[in-house]
Parts: sequence; C-alpha cells; structure tokens
Amino acid sequence: MTGADLIAQILKQEGIDFMGIIPFNSLEEAAAKVGIRPMIFRQERVGVNMVDGYTRVTNGKRTGVFSMQAGPGAENAFAGIAHAYADSVPILLLPAAAPRGRTGVHPTFSPSRTYEGVTKWVGRLDMPERIVHDMRRAFSQIRMGRPSPVLLEIPTDILRGEIPDMDYKYLPVKPYMSAGNPQDVQEAAKILLSANRPVIQAGQGVLYAEAWDELMELAELTQTPVMTTMAGKSVFPEGHALALGARSSTTTGMVVHFINHADVIFGVGCSFTRIHYGADLFDDKILVHITNDQDDINKDYTTDHAVIGDAKLVLRQLIDEVKATLKSQGRERADRPDFATEIKAVKDEWMKEWTPRLNSEATPINPYRAINDLMKAVDRKNTIVVHDSGSPRDQMMPFYETVSPRGFIGWGKSTQLGYSLGVAMGAKMAEPDKLAIAVIGDYGFGMVGMDIETAVRENLPILTIILNNSTMGIYTADRFPTAHELYNTKTTGGDFVKMAEAMGCYSERVDQPGEIIAAIQRSADVTRSGQPALLEIVTDGAEQVMSYRGF
Repeated sequence: MTGADLIAQILKQEGIDFMGIIPFNSLEEAAAKVGIRPMIFRQERVGVNMVDGYTRVTNGKRTGVFSMQAGPGAENAFAGIAHAYADSVPILLLPAAAPRGRTGVHPTFSPSRTYEGVTKWVGRLDMPERIVHDMRRAFSQIRMGRPSPVLLEIPTDILRGEIPDMDYKYLPVKPYMSAGNPQDVQEAAKILLSANRPVIQAGQGVLYAEAWDELMELAELTQTPVMTTMAGKSVFPEGHALALGARSSTTTGMVVHFINHADVIFGVGCSFTRIHYGADLFDDKILVHITNDQDDINKDYTTDHAVIGDAKLVLRQLIDEVKATLKSQGRERADRPDFATEIKAVKDEWMKEWTPRLNSEATPINPYRAINDLMKAVDRKNTIVVHDSGSPRDQMMPFYETVSPRGFIGWGKSTQLGYSLGVAMGAKMAEPDKLAIAVIGDYGFGMVGMDIETAVRENLPILTIILNNSTMGIYTADRFPTAHELYNTKTTGGDFVKMAEAMGCYSERVDQPGEIIAAIQRSADVTRSGQPALLEIVTDGAEQVMSYRGF
C-alpha cells in the first residue's frame, strides 16, 4: 500500500465522495480506486472555488477537498485558497510537494511555507508513519473552531512509496462545540433588552451553525431588526417584517437608517472586521459580539461585551434567558417601538427612488432591471445565486431579496473577479436538484470562462448569467481618463455566446428588457435537462448609480 492509498482510504472514511484535482497527483488514481470521484478543472483557482462553494452550501457539514500537482499546481492555486481564507471556508488542501531529499533546494516550491498566511493550519508529512496522525489533525482543524482552509503538504516520495507494515487504524473526526459562559449570556441578554434601538447583525457563522431558526426566534421575541453581513446574506428572509437587508459596500435604505439611529449593534456569528466592502459606522455604538473565535474580540472595534461559543448554542441560551426575564416582567415579547412599521416606511421611500431603474424599459438594458427580473423568473426557494465581484456585487446586494438559507452566496473580504463560476459549480454539486446561478460581469467571465467546459464535462448544469456592459463598469471615467482616451483601458469585448456554444453549453443573448424573464426560464429549463446554460444580457455600461455606496 502506498501513502496515497492510505490517504485515499482516510478521505473515504471521512465521507469524502469527490475531490477537485488537476493532474498529476498520485491521489487522483488512489481516490478513484476507493470510489472518490476525481473532478478535473482547467485551472486550479476555479477548482478551489468549486470545493469552496460546495463546502459553503453544505454549511461545512461536508468538506470540499482539492489536491494539487507538486510545483506549478500548488503555485497556481493561491488565489482560490486566499479567497477561501478571507471568507472563512473550511476546505482541505492536499498539495503534492518535491521529494523529501529536495526540501530547501532552490527553486523547490514549499506549499506549507508559502500558504501559512492564508490558511488556519498547515502541516507537512515528513514520515509515512504520521499519515494517520496528520490527517486526523487536519480534519480536527477543519471541523472545530473558526472555519478556514487547512493544508497538508505531502512529498511525492511519500505519496508514491510503499508504507511500512503497521496498524493504521483511523477514527473519523467528530466536531465539538461549546456554549457560552452563562454569566456572559445573561449580560448579553440584559444589554439587548435594555437597548432603545438595537440592531442584530447576523454573519456567516449563523449559517455554518445552521442557527437561522434560533436567530428568527430571538429577533421576533425581542422585536429587534436584523441586518446581515455580505457572507451572512440569506440567513434571515429579506421579506420578513424585521429584515433590513445586507450591510455591504452598497446597501439598503433600511440598513443605513437603522444603523444611524442604533444604540446597540448585537453581532452574532460575525467578525466585526473593518473592510472596504462594508461601511464602518460602529465606533459610537455599544457592541455585543457573539463569536466562536476569541481572535475576533477587540480586533477592529472596541467590544463592550462578548460571548464566545457556537452561534446555535449561544442563541438558544439567549432565547431562554430573554424568555425568563420577560416572564418575570409578565410579558411575552419585548416592549419595543413599532420597528416593523418603521422598516416598511423606510423601505417604501427607498424603493420609490429605485423602482424606475428596477423596471426600466431602456436599452441597453439597465442592470437593475436584469436583477429584478431574475427574482421574478426563478423559484427563489429552490435557487442558489452567486454574485461576482465588481458591479454584480454592488448592484445585487441591496436588491436581490433572499427567502431561504444559502439561497444566495455573498462574499466580499476578498473580491476576486470570476469567483462566482466555480462557487456555482460547487453549489450545484452540493444541491443537484436546485438551480445554481452565477451572475458575473464580462470582465470576470473573461478570467475564468474556459471552465464552463468543466461544467459540461463534469455534468454540473449551472446557469451563468453575464451582465455584459463591455466595460469595467465599476470604475468611473474619471479614474483613468488619459489612459482610457489614449489606450482604451476601460473597454472589453468578445462573443461569449459563441464561446459557450463551442464548449457545449446552451447559450443565448438578450438585448431587450422584455425578453429577460423568458430567456432566464428557458435557460433554467435547459439546466434541468442536464446541460449547462449561459445567458448574456447586454447591459448599460453608463449605469454608475449605486445604493448608498460606502454610505
């Protein structure tokens, strides 16, 4: 038995049924022998994005695995791994490396040294006798604490060589979680109930904990408005009377209004990180922070009170504490102003400003019309939408209303163009009966578009919607007027419909707003037959208006 054979057996015991890979790594053949499907991509970055999306949609309950060739394969995966690290996605990376005798010899590439800054944990297998131990250690890091990528470097001589004859018994890793300190929970409940205008900020940690029912129960019990982070979008239904929407680089009128008037921000399953793609308006607020990672506390903002623990367990503790307090006061719910009516009034006023764009009949098509019609065209309960970076993110975040957990995959702590394509493939792998859609710009698609052939070949029938404005739309003309005037640095081109057809996709182009809904539905029907589809919507590159960008 080789080292690769033993690693493949361990992966099988851990419930892994597929792995992303680009040849050659000995794990490809070893995995296939034990019934783990190797999935081949055209570019390592997209493959890592795919296992990232798979892991997100399963809320980390199933682990995405990607294995790389020694040298160039491990080198080329960096962007995907860095993105997963920025957005806290627990994937397992198994790069091959040079034989042990070449360690430290220039220019030998060392994945374990190179990836230390974009992983939660890195290890290097130096002896075949440590395979079981190091694999168990890797899965322990994946399944507990803050979600994040984990990497185990495996020299090729260990992968290919026969391993010593000894007992290699492996026990799959069980996740362990902890609730919050009861005194900390009691104080958090007291702050929430005594606040005049609290706002709950729900992050991706609530999704990983699958605590959306507890979140809603607490919000309704305390009559507290809820906004989400970008990665937390979809954890709270955005049509709910207490929903404010997602706090992003662009956001809703409700988020702006309620943050401006809030006295307490009650963060659950979020990191309270200062990022460019999430307005920083919390410095004058009382912050309560519920997280499973102590490193988040006082990281960017002063934390007034914290509870460290799993979001689901802590939310249940809070609900019990709040109920006990309210019962002692002879009440069933917190005595709050009528926030639901206030939210509706603010939303109605905000939507008056945006309805003309959302329903625009102009050509080229207004991108907001395309987003609005996307919501009308699909069954959102059975659809997973992934936005891309740039204009698709800024235009979709405020206006695409989610109705169910993981019906939308939001992100923003890294903003790599093209990320949505691989993530949509992973979403389809995780939820094959749902419609998986990547909404991407023409520039982003240009970075990763060849991997639509992967979707065809690997039977991942996703729908890719390209909002094609033939320009880098997020950058206004005054950013680089001379460069564009002299060297045309802002304009892009290409016939994506023909490209998709050549790769085996169903494809069509829409240039009239009245055709959008029918085209989306035709394309979705094609994916249900098992064929990936691409829909190019010709949009207006002059549309620069964003909803409360940067507040």
